[in-house]
Amino acid sequence: MARERNREMVRQWQIVRAIEEARLGKTIAELAGEFSVHQRTIRRDLEALQRAGFPLYDEKRDGTARWKLNRDVFKGLVDTGLTLSELCALYFSRTLLECMAGTPFQRDLRSAFDKLEEALNPALREYLDALPGVLAAKPEPIKRRGPQHNAIVGQLLRASLEHRRVSMRYDSFASGSEKDYTVEPHRLAYAEGGLYLFAFVPIYGQMRTFAVERIRQLSPLEEHFRPIAADGAELFGDSLGVHTGKPEKVVIEFAPAAARHVLEREWHRSQQVTTGTGGEVRLTMMVCVDFSLQAWILSFGPLARVITPKKLADRIFEQIEEAREQYAPRIPLEARADRPAPDRRQRSLPLARAAR
Repeated sequence: MARERNREMVRQWQIVRAIEEARLGKTIAELAGEFSVHQRTIRRDLEALQRAGFPLYDEKRDGTARWKLNRDVFKGLVDTGLTLSELCALYFSRTLLECMAGTPFQRDLRSAFDKLEEALNPALREYLDALPGVLAAKPEPIKRRGPQHNAIVGQLLRASLEHRRVSMRYDSFASGSEKDYTVEPHRLAYAEGGLYLFAFVPIYGQMRTFAVERIRQLSPLEEHFRPIAADGAELFGDSLGVHTGKPEKVVIEFAPAAARHVLEREWHRSQQVTTGTGGEVRLTMMVCVDFSLQAWILSFGPLARVITPKKLADRIFEQIEEAREQYAPRIPLEARADRPAPDRRQRSLPLARAAR
C-alpha cells in the first residue's frame, strides 16, 4: 500500500510539472498517454491535487477541456519568475539543507522557509510534507561541533568578506598537537559533513585547508590582506575526499565481482574505464594520492589491485599487512593451513549487493 501511494505521489508531481510547462495546458488524454495510465487514473490524480491545494482548473478550447495551472494564485511569483514547481522544490529541500544546521545560516534558512510556507496554503503544505516518504536523502556523518563553532564560523565569514587576517590556534590532525597560525581566510566550503577553511598562510607562502571544528581559538586582527584571485578550480577537485595535492596518474584493476559496482558510478571527473576479456575492470584517474584514495581502495579488499603508481601499491600492501597482523596471531596456524585459497574472481562484493 505504501509503495503504491509513493508511485501515485511521484506521478501526481510529474503531472503538475507537465501542466505547468505546457503553455496551452494538457488534456486528460494527453496526460494519460504521457504517463501510460488510464484516463480515470488521471482524473483521480487531478482531483487529489486540487484537494491538496494545487490551483489546477480546466478550460475548454475548441470543445476540448485542457487543464491549466493558475499562476496568479501565488503572490509575487510572477514578478520573480519563480514557478510553482520551483517553489515546492525549495520548500521540500529544507530537509536537504540540514547540513547547514549549526552555522550562522541556520536562522536565515528558517526565516526563508517560513516565508515560503506563507506562500503555500495549508492543504498544499500538508501534501508537500508527505514528499519525504517518496524522495529522501540519507544524511552523511556530520562532524562533531564544539560550543564555539557558530561564533568561529561567523568570525571567519566576516574576516573573509572584509579581507582581514586572523590569528588562530589549530588542533593539527597531522602532527597531533595544537599550533598557532596567522592566516588570510578566503572562503569556507562544506564537504563530508563538515566545514573547511581555505586560507593563505603567509609563513608557508601557500594556500592551506583547515577543518573548522579543529579551530580551538580565533581572533580577528586589524591587518588586512589582498585576496588571491580564485582560479575557478573545483573545490577538492583532485581528491576523492577533502584533500589538496598534486594529481598523478592512478591505475587500479578490479576483479569481475566488483566490475558492476565500479562501472555504475562516476568516481572522479578524470576517470577512464576499460573492461578486460575476463570481466576485470581497469580504472584510470588523475588524482592526488591521499588518505581518502587509500581508504577507498582498501574498502574493496581483495577485489582491487593498484597497478600504478608503485609507491601507492607499496603503501596499500603495507596497510594490508598491518591489518593482517591485527588478526593473524589470534588464528591457529593449523586453521590457516587448512583453509583453501580464496578465488579472487568469484569473491562477492557486499557493497555492490546492497546497492542493487
